[in-house]
Amino acid sequence: MKILFLGDVMGRAGRQAIADRLPKLRAEWKLDFVVVNGENSSSGAGLTADHAKGLLAAGADCLTLGDHSFDQKDMLTFIEQEPRIIRPLNFAKTAPGKGYRLFNATGGRKVLVTQVLGQVFMKRPFDDPFSAVDQVLKAHPLGGLAQAVVVDMHCEATSEKMAMGHWCDGRASMVVGTHTHVPTSDAQILPRGTGYLTDAGMCGDYNSVIGMDKEEPMRRFITGMGKTRFVPATGEATLSGFYMETDDRTGLPKVIRMIREGGRLEQATP
Repeated sequence: MKILFLGDVMGRAGRQAIADRLPKLRAEWKLDFVVVNGENSSSGAGLTADHAKGLLAAGADCLTLGDHSFDQKDMLTFIEQEPRIIRPLNFAKTAPGKGYRLFNATGGRKVLVTQVLGQVFMKRPFDDPFSAVDQVLKAHPLGGLAQAVVVDMHCEATSEKMAMGHWCDGRASMVVGTHTHVPTSDAQILPRGTGYLTDAGMCGDYNSVIGMDKEEPMRRFITGMGKTRFVPATGEATLSGFYMETDDRTGLPKVIRMIREGGRLEQATP
């Protein structure tokens, strides 16, 4: 199965890049399933219902969120109406929506997608992500109902992301980090066969400070004082993510590649 994961969509530039490029990539690469992290799609903080609909219409099969899951208040109700949106598994127990779901892919195959929030350097404490993922993976073993399993680890610390990769090794097709908006170059297949990337990066304008227009973040770093709110950068966006081809029998990857498409970080396609 050919699976594409795209990192955090950042504002209007990221949404436009998804709308312009994902349909073509889906056709040219003959993708079977696409996951997009959409939690910064709307003004850089959260995801509105309308913007979610646009990402899904462009070719995403599933949208994951993150610590900004409900910054846009209409997501509190829309996530209950749209099963293709996944919020973090270890978010508040009373939060709407689901932290994992089994999706249909091409050819009648099934893909499990789940997301967890890390605990290190995050602004608020979340429940233990490792035990949360463990329960889901035990209930959905690779090669059973799920021909592939995708884990989105949304957190700050690279060490915590790496630990999650090893925790899931052999039990997930893909463990990919999100949240920092900075793509890493450590794509690898772990010892028991899971494809891993510490951070997928963002789908946004890289002539920025992690997707935000440079002026205000730089002012705050240099002077320690803020003047206005952060706003997403609006230049040409790069699509950043993780691509893999899995064996349907084992659910483990045969091919993995980092993706940088368009904009300032473009590289060769699969």
